Amino acid sequence: MTYVVTEACIKCKYTDCVEVCPVNCFYEGENMLVINPEECIDCGVCVPECPIEAIHPDKDAGMEKWVELNAQYAKLWPNIAWPKAPLPDADAWASVPNKYPDHFNPEKGGREPSEEF
Repeated sequence: MTYVVTEACIKCKYTDCVEVCPVNCFYEGENMLVINPEECIDCGVCVPECPIEAIHPDKDAGMEKWVELNAQYAKLWPNIAWPKAPLPDADAWASVPNKYPDHFNPEKGGREPSEEF
């Protein structure tokens, strides 16, 4: 089993999960994070850290497309190993449903760490 980031992360990109990950398996896109399923050690410490409940076990129903998306973009996006401020309008997007595919940005991320972290 591994964990995956789902569409709830799109346009939010809270990084509380990154800070607790013991193996640095998160990767940063322009407007969301993904987990590299080959690096995830299935510890689950990231799950309760996500304020919008965007991280789920890959075995949960409906996770197939998210396993695929996480694996694909973890190969393309840069690794993120430190917390950063969420996207500026993250709170407004946190409860918006059905963000994928219309609001997903496939570009890699890489914002500088925030002063507040």
